[in-house]
Amino acid sequence: MTDATELTECVDGIVHEDTQLHDGGLDLTVAAIHGIDTPGEIDFGGDELDAAATSPHETNLRHPDDDYEWWELGEGTYLVEFNETLSTTEPLVCQPRTALLERGGSHPTLFVRELGRMPLSVPPVGLNLKENARVSTLRSPQ
Repeated sequence: MTDATELTECVDGIVHEDTQLHDGGLDLTVAAIHGIDTPGEIDFGGDELDAAATSPHETNLRHPDDDYEWWELGEGTYLVEFNETLSTTEPLVCQPRTALLERGGSHPTLFVRELGRMPLSVPPVGLNLKENARVSTLRSPQ
């Protein structure tokens, strides 16, 4: 895949293509944020893998007439769930948007064939994200 518009062929659930699609790739938007409630477990052999327990993080309206709510996140690690889904045999790069990085937030840059929950690191001062915020960019690895 070399052209950003080709990304739309393997991505479903795009919120607003005109805003999300650009020369650098396709921005991914936040559908839900989950807090990590209890630790997961990983062993050497894989016989004792246990998922961490998670719960949806609450959202709040800033103004009663707002259409979208905000997540007010304190310092820590969360799991972001995207509105978009991906299905491809060719791995693509999922990286944090500059807007996220410039506000102290971050997530790993990964090669992906599908979109699962993404770990999100929030700085000590916190981070506020509005529903459907563009936090990541999906692009070709080239």
